This record gives sequence, structure tokens and C-alpha cells, in this order.
Amino acid sequence: MALLFLMGIQFVRNNDSESAEITYTEFRAQLRAGNVHRVTVKDREIEGEFRAPVIELDQEVTQFQLTLPGEITDGLIEDLEAEDVIIDAETSQPGWGTLLLGALPWLLFIAFWIWIFRTMQGGGNRAFQFGRSKAKLISPDTPKTTFADVAGVDEAKQELEEIIEFLRDPSKFSKLGGRLPTGVLLVGPPGTGKTLLARAVAGEAARPFFQMSGSDFVEMFVGVGASRVRDLFEQGKDHAPCIIFVDEIDAVGRHRGAGLGGGHDEREQTLNALLVEMDGFETNQGVILLAATNRPDVLDPALLRPGRFDRQIVVDLPDVKGREGILRIHAKKLPLSDDVELSLIARGTPGMSGADLENICNEAALLAARRDADKVDMEDFEQAKDKIMLGTERRSLVLTEKERRLTAYHEAGHTVLGLKIPGLDPVYKVTIIPRGRALGITASLPEEDRHSYTKEWMEGQLAMLFGGRVAEEVTFGPKDITTGAGNDIERATAMARKMVMTFGMSDVVGLVSVGDSEQEVFLGRELGQRRVVSEHTAKLVDEEVKRLLDTAHERAREVVKEHNDLLEIVAQALLERETLGREEIAALGRGEPLPPQPVPAREKLAPAPSDSSKQPEKAPPPLGLPGADGPLPGPATSVYEAPDHNS
Repeated sequence: MALLFLMGIQFVRNNDSESAEITYTEFRAQLRAGNVHRVTVKDREIEGEFRAPVIELDQEVTQFQLTLPGEITDGLIEDLEAEDVIIDAETSQPGWGTLLLGALPWLLFIAFWIWIFRTMQGGGNRAFQFGRSKAKLISPDTPKTTFADVAGVDEAKQELEEIIEFLRDPSKFSKLGGRLPTGVLLVGPPGTGKTLLARAVAGEAARPFFQMSGSDFVEMFVGVGASRVRDLFEQGKDHAPCIIFVDEIDAVGRHRGAGLGGGHDEREQTLNALLVEMDGFETNQGVILLAATNRPDVLDPALLRPGRFDRQIVVDLPDVKGREGILRIHAKKLPLSDDVELSLIARGTPGMSGADLENICNEAALLAARRDADKVDMEDFEQAKDKIMLGTERRSLVLTEKERRLTAYHEAGHTVLGLKIPGLDPVYKVTIIPRGRALGITASLPEEDRHSYTKEWMEGQLAMLFGGRVAEEVTFGPKDITTGAGNDIERATAMARKMVMTFGMSDVVGLVSVGDSEQEVFLGRELGQRRVVSEHTAKLVDEEVKRLLDTAHERAREVVKEHNDLLEIVAQALLERETLGREEIAALGRGEPLPPQPVPAREKLAPAPSDSSKQPEKAPPPLGLPGADGPLPGPATSVYEAPDHNS
């Protein structure tokens, strides 16, 4: 702006002069007439004054300027001196425009790099602050989440409450020789409330709380991650005692030396800086690192040792009591009708995380809003639970009568096996209404939370998975079997392989853990491990898996043939009603006739408009089995899949 202002002044000054532009011939004529009083020579330009005004363009002028046809000569100087003309000489100065044009390329170059730096760092005055930490200091004015907003993780809350008490009154523990824990690692499946617990700690602790994500450390510049780690702990020292929370720490704390190629890894340098800051030569007294991850198997052992992460708190899936507590917290903001029983919903949602339960409450509220209701009733919760567990109904998908019969007998086969094989979980719901990608679903729910599985139960589950295929074979013949059993066969094979390779439930293979663990693959570490299973052992495993599957298939065939009349009854009931609930299934199993189908108390929700361009949803997840990390309880669902035309 200042440059433009000065250029404007110069422009106005130049335009304000009263000099007239004359020709060299006119200048010579006035010089010979003795009318030139003063001249100022600037290179090839002359400015001057007349002794007497001259008429130029009908206007009297006393000043003039002209451009010489060549360089000024001695003869012209002599002529000026002969007429007693006062002669001045000046060197020409470049104008503002000339200066600006010369500097313009450099100005554009500097402006371009400033724009690049601001773009990479988010703009503002942080253009050169690459190494500064991105941690956010939680303000006391921020709306607080407290431990009253957390349920289902009582042990984790107790551990964290002790740390908060340590921050508030460290003398209570230090007088007995205790020290402040350096780090606390929250470990658990997704959706169990690890980040929510961290927010509750921030709300409960009357101390500074820094929050940062593991992905915020490493960026494109070398050394930025380590610099941000050091800066983060410097901020922590300035506010000690305080808590630093790093969410998804596996983004920066992965096992060192597991990368491909063996080159230098920027993430390893960041991890080394983190290890030193947590428990290096200089200790950071009063700074607690609280971290969360759902992949503890990929973390570096040096990060997990005592002195760095002194405590590892498992935040697991809630039990029935915890689920009820979570539902009560989320249902506080919902206007509930009198028929809602949260304890019943909690018993019917085994294996669900806190995030799943919150989603059920939200879906129930949306369903109630769609029917313009004032309150959320039990039917809304039931529909929301089915939507989350089984998938969204696709009533717009029209099946032919033959497809409906195939689906009905397939699901009836699963149901008969679930009713007649002892020890299996009760069948919760059977439907031939397409949900998600499945054309039909048979769902079983345990009567109570299940944390371990017996061999008898698993063999019965294998037989139940083959119930659908066997019902097709018995009813329609081996030539009319369908692709609907693909998901059942896949899950049965995975279960049988786990029985043989992991759980030691094969007398031939024995009590041997064969092959790699069933944990998620950590690329790099697994690639460097050698194969520890011989060809002979692998052959034994395959033979045992096939034996278990063949035995289960034959058992399912015997049960279906023995109770073929029940198969027909269940299939016909499905063709008439499309969906059977737990009480109706139990009545059919006892040989009792079904009561007349009740008239719905309210109109069912209209199906959403069909969009044939969308990809079909995935089938419900396979049954959870106890693995290396413990049991994964969940509802057993058997689906009759639509064929995949994309493969």
C-alpha cells in the first residue's frame, strides 16, 4: 500500500507540471530569438524556461521540455552559452515503475514460498513451527465428561480414580514410598470406551490435561516427530503435575525393526524420543502419559515395560450389568414409555460394545421420530436392535415363490437343529425377509454371557451351521442345492480349523498349537518368521478339519430326517409369517400350534426407497470364538446369502 501511495504522489507530481512538449526545431528557433532563459539537461532530454511566454496550443507556457534527436553536442552547448542561457545538468533516476518491475520477480518468488509454508502448516504464524507439538490443552471451561458418564468398566474406573487421587494428593502415597505412575495404557476392542474414559479423566482431574493423536507426530519432514515429542513433554513439565493423553498410540509406537527394506524409519526416531522422555536419563516427574490402543500386539516391548507404561488397563466388552448401565446413561436424554425394560434389552445384546448400545438408543429414537411418536417404546428398541444385529430390512427386494421356499426351508433347517441339539443357544429370531446381503437369517442368543465354549457346544454349532444345506438336500434333492450355504460353510470351516489348530480338540493332532496365531497380521514382523509347520502336520490338520465337518454334516442330516415333520411346520410358518420370534419358535418345538397372528398395534414403518446402484451390505459377522486374546462372545447368526454376481 505504501508503494502504491508513493507511486501515486509521483504520478500526480509529474502531471502537475506546466511544461509543454516542443520540437527540437521550435527550441532552436526560440534559442536564436534569445527567448530561452534556463535549461536542465538530463541525458537526451532538456527541460527549460522561456524568458517570455510562448503561445503553444492556444495556451501561454513559460516552461518546456523536449527530447534531443541525438546526444548533446559541444556546438549546442556553445549556442546556449552564446545566448547567456543558464545551463544545469542532472543524471536521470529510474522511476517507481522501473524499480517495481525489477523487483517483481523476487517478490513473487518470496510470496510463493511463504504460501507453500503456510499451506503445509495450516497457515497463520506457524509457517516455520514444524517441530511444535499439536497437543490441545483441555480448558477448565470445556463441558466436562465425568466418571458418572461412564458405565460397564468399573475396574478401569477404579484404576484411573486412583491416579487422579495421586495427582490431587501425592503426599498420601509418597509418604509410604510410592511414586506417581509414568504411563497408563488403555487396551481393548473398538467401541468399548477408551477415549471416553480419557475424557472422564480430563473432567475429573483438577490438573492440566493435554490431548493428542498418535498420527499427529509424524509428517513429511524428517525429525518433526521427535521434535514434537520433546516439545510435548516440555509443555507437560511446565504444567506438572499433569496428564498427557495420546489416542491411537499404535500409530507411533509400533515394533521397531519390523519395516520392510531395513532403511531408516522416521516413526522409529519418534518412538525413540518417546521412550527417552518417558523413562530416560532425565525423568519427567509429575507428567503422566495416558494412551489408548486396540492393537497392543504391535507395540514395541520397550514401550510396554514398567517404568514407562506402569499400568495396562483392559477395557473389555461389558457384561449384562455393564450393558444395562450403559443403556441407562444413553437413555437419560430419551423420553421413554413405561413399557421399556432396559434390563431386558441388556440381556438380549451379548457381545455388544458401548458404541453399539449407544447406536441402538439412537436408532430407537430415530424410529420413534419417523412415526411421529412422543416417546420411545420397547418396540422401537427391538427394531433398532434387530437393525444393528441382523441388518436393515430390504422389503423392496422381491423374491420369486421358489426363492422364498428355498429360503424358508434353509432357515427352517437351522431352526430345527437349534431346537433339537442339546446345549445350543436358544434361537432368538428366524426371518426370510432379506436383511443386508442375506436373504434369510436365523439368529441365536445365549441366555447369559458366555466366556468360554465346550467341545460339545462347538460340535453342535457345526451341525447347526450345516442345517440349512441339509434341509435343501432332504427337501429338494442334491441337484437343487443353492449357494445360500456359502457363508455357513465358510464359518464352519473356520471354526473346525480353530478347534484343531488352536484349542487342541483333535485327538489326532493333539495338544499342539499349529501355525500362526489368529491375531491380525503385523506386516513386516510376520514376513520375517519362518514356517514352523511341516507338510505332514499340515496334512493331518486338513484331514481332521474335514473329518469334523463331515461328522457335523452327517449329524445334521440325521436330525433333520428324524424331525422332518417339524421342518415342514417351521418352513410353512415362515412362508406365512415371514418372521418368527423366540416364543413362537419355542412353541413349534414343543409341538404346539401357533396362535393367530396378532394385528400390529401401529403401522409398520414404510420401507426406505430402493437404490439398486448401491453395493449389497456384508453378511452378519461370524460367530465369535475364544482366541488367543480371550473369548469374543456374540450372537450366532446363520444367513442364507444371495449369490455374489460380482465375483
